[in-house]
Amino acid sequence: MRIYSNAWVSKEAGDLLGYELAVKESGDGKLDALLYVYEGAPDDGILLPGRINGKHVTIEGDWIEHQVEYPSKKEIIQTHLVRIEGALDLTSFHGRLTIKDLSVDSDLKLRRVQHIWFCKP
Repeated sequence: MRIYSNAWVSKEAGDLLGYELAVKESGDGKLDALLYVYEGAPDDGILLPGRINGKHVTIEGDWIEHQVEYPSKKEIIQTHLVRIEGALDLTSFHGRLTIKDLSVDSDLKLRRVQHIWFCKP
């Protein structure tokens, strides 16, 4: 997989912030992607299907988010539509990330890295 990142650690709070995108092309115009959304700590990747045509990438799928409501400890399941569209090459990804229901609609500039943040040696 090729991994692209803009993740960073906040000096004030020590929180991990940003995004990482790992992509694997299957050779027939399809690709599998893992999107990591960092909002304070490492989290599991969101598995999403996509398509690639030259450098243009379109990735879209559902993110099923499991949360625990306190103090009741009731599990809450939310589904968000995730869409990533942009240009992907061997060194960077430039595009747009939209996550419905979370008010995320932002431009992304990710650079190629060797490892996912929490898998670094």
